Amino acid sequence: MDSHGHNEQRVVWAVVGTDIGPLLLAATDGGLLNVVFHATEPVRDRALARLSARLGTEPVEAPGSPLLAEAIRQVEEYFRGTRRDFDLPLDWSLISGFNRQVLRELASGVPFGAVVGYGDLAKRVGQPSAAQAVGTAMGANPLPVVVPCHRVVESNGRIGGFGGGLETKRQLLALEGVLPEPLF
Repeated sequence: MDSHGHNEQRVVWAVVGTDIGPLLLAATDGGLLNVVFHATEPVRDRALARLSARLGTEPVEAPGSPLLAEAIRQVEEYFRGTRRDFDLPLDWSLISGFNRQVLRELASGVPFGAVVGYGDLAKRVGQPSAAQAVGTAMGANPLPVVVPCHRVVESNGRIGGFGGGLETKRQLLALEGVLPEPLF
């Protein structure tokens, strides 16, 4: 407990090398909290500062932490092509409301190797006219890759936007067999 008698939340983090570049993984006792693309030192430092400000506790680097060990193992398996589904406790505390509802539906209802349109996902959560809001939810996803916002595409077949960059989205969709692997 802290000096005010409150339980202080512990946040641990590690950077994992992947085929799409370094990913920052952060976790709490509640589960995986955050995944950040392109986690070079400046990106990592900004992400950790945001988490610290938001949660009121300083994230601690702890790649050997039991809170992170399973997440690291599953992310590595996913990028090796030996894992299709993540089975991790998730800490949803960085997102709420409609965005959380949409991301939970995405996580449970759009399997490896499948894609869904923004409008289709809006319909699935009972908001058929909210395709743009679904796009906003994808951009606010604190758990990309694990909560697979890369699987959400435009209804016209275009790839759509992506917070990790379009090339990253293409690589993830190719890994899942949705798009052909680039020739070079």
